[in-house]
Amino acid sequence: MPTLLLTGFEPFHTHPDNPSARAAAALDGLELGHMRVVSALLPVEPHSAGKALEALLERHQPSAVLLTGLAAGRPQVTLERVALNVMDFNIPDNAGNTYRDAPAHAHADAPPAYLSTLPLRPILSAWQAAGIPGHISNTAGLYVCNFVMYHARHWLTQRGLSDVPCGFLHLPANPAVALAVPEDRPLLPYLPQEEITRAVRVAAQVLGEGSRTQK
Repeated sequence: MPTLLLTGFEPFHTHPDNPSARAAAALDGLELGHMRVVSALLPVEPHSAGKALEALLERHQPSAVLLTGLAAGRPQVTLERVALNVMDFNIPDNAGNTYRDAPAHAHADAPPAYLSTLPLRPILSAWQAAGIPGHISNTAGLYVCNFVMYHARHWLTQRGLSDVPCGFLHLPANPAVALAVPEDRPLLPYLPQEEITRAVRVAAQVLGEGSRTQK
């Protein structure tokens, strides 16, 4: 059965939890449509995340790649349209590093940006039909989420696999993240973890149901 690689991130910065990790763990091993989900957790540090992602892509040779991460402050799930070849961190990664105006991929053949190859509109329509608040975003930020989307698309493209559906899904805070905000700051918008996991599952289901027409 074809594989759908689903990744989430570990907790980072001031966030004690990460809804992407919980969603990935909950869906690991499920058969959705004509694909089997294989989930993995990535570190919030670009170089180790890139190495881990390359190893996962090499091992599983997935028919689709759905990368997910937390965007605390966003009120809904968002599909990212584009990843830029830039790292510019507003907060340190989990190794304590902050990058400014640095390339995500320094090779000469690395383009300025990659577009998502996920079926953005069908996923958005599926969310709407399921009553899930969703949106298409034109910025994945310039943190590790953007980095792994760019890295995955570049890896696939370099191997002649640019038609493999691949892209990034940002998730809002869950209650554990929202309630960890200091009292002197506004409460973050959030969704129940079950609703966040359902959103990821619906997106994965769209990919799984389309796998018969994918290489």
